[in-house]
Amino acid sequence: MQEKIKLFLDTDLLEKYLLGTTTNLESNQVERYIAMYPEVRKTYNELQENLEAFAKSYAIKSPDGLKENILSKIKAQNKTKRKFMNYAIAASLAAIVSIGASYFFYTQNLNLQEENTVVTNQIKLLEEDMKQRLEDVRNQFIVLNNPQTKKYTVTGNIKAKDLKAVAYVNPVKKLSYINVQNLPQLKEDECLQMWAEVNGKMINLGVIKEAGTKDNLLAMPYAKNAVGYITIEPKGGNDAPTVDNIVANITF
Repeated sequence: MQEKIKLFLDTDLLEKYLLGTTTNLESNQVERYIAMYPEVRKTYNELQENLEAFAKSYAIKSPDGLKENILSKIKAQNKTKRKFMNYAIAASLAAIVSIGASYFFYTQNLNLQEENTVVTNQIKLLEEDMKQRLEDVRNQFIVLNNPQTKKYTVTGNIKAKDLKAVAYVNPVKKLSYINVQNLPQLKEDECLQMWAEVNGKMINLGVIKEAGTKDNLLAMPYAKNAVGYITIEPKGGNDAPTVDNIVANITF
């Protein structure tokens, strides 16, 4: 539709209509466009005002060819206005696109920075975890293969008579581990939890999830005359040991 209006305004039908030189068919077309399209109506009113102002300023006999020159200038002026508006619209769109692109790349850059930070942090956590695992494997090897390591057989009391475990304590390297070899039958809402009392402070060593092997030991904090406990706790573990549910003691 806009292209249709532009093509019409690029003709000289409005100027000819103002001067009364259009044919009946052309006049009908001009009047229809003026009635239907605000852009055409606005341009027509501007042409009419320009012609009236000029006529008042030069209320004398005009030289030959003046009318054609005026119409030509008016037409050129309107074309310039339309071109300026087109350029302005294009410039505005370009500015919007440029701002949008800048914002897009800015947000993308922020997202990349955030992702890079997340990845870097994950790598650091993995490195720390791997370092800890390697240290634990090294300590297990020392405990299991050092002749100064002492072994303590651990059995459960009447509440967990099937419980069997072996504690490995090395007083020279100050390392201690426990290997739970057999778990007792518990209720579905119960679990076994490991504790260590060191210097009068009770330390939670975590839930014993399954019977281990010598290659998968549960580390215990070492301290002279330390005592370890295994208790029956609600499923998922407890924050403090349930004294009435102690099923095994381990004295180093």
